Amino acid sequence: MERWSGRVALVTGASSGIGAAVCENLVKNKLNVVGAARRIERMQDLAEKLKNEEGTFLPVKCDVTKDEDVFAVFDKIKETFGGVDVCVNNAGIVGTGPGLLDGTPEEWRQIFNVNVIAACLCSKLTVNSIRERNLDEGHIINISSLAGHFVYPTASIHFYTGSKFALRALSEGLRQELQEDSTGIKVSKDTDIRIDDFNIAPF
Repeated sequence: MERWSGRVALVTGASSGIGAAVCENLVKNKLNVVGAARRIERMQDLAEKLKNEEGTFLPVKCDVTKDEDVFAVFDKIKETFGGVDVCVNNAGIVGTGPGLLDGTPEEWRQIFNVNVIAACLCSKLTVNSIRERNLDEGHIINISSLAGHFVYPTASIHFYTGSKFALRALSEGLRQELQEDSTGIKVSKDTDIRIDDFNIAPF
């Protein structure tokens, strides 16, 4: 990842789990990382842990289901670093939830807004940021799940599974759109990356 040294990465869902681990890995590889999540206190603890690393970590409070929060994060990145080069769409509602027969439209929308719409918006704004700076290199990584490949016989994860199938399809759609533009921006989905002990493979 040496060629990404000094570049800027956005990681959503950065307050815990895979998101926090990806932030730590990228900072240790000398990237400037902006972490976005609702739980700012957890990210501040991570910032303290990473303060002596060669990269930097900037935590920003953000609810990815609120468009204005997402736009504000990108404004903050532009103001602080000039733009974003790498976007890791990790925010997601995981685990069991509403089924198709017992769920409500409100519950379904919440899952889809976090797992799909937010990832699409962050991806679009990342591409815009790269284009505004006349760059021809960037990377969008959508963290998904095995549920994006298989429909398990468990009603409580069926809508979650549908959201992950959608994210997988939209990742491929974005890759095709960028390819048509002859851009150097790459798109990776869960089948393209490796996470070993939460260390993301070089991209």
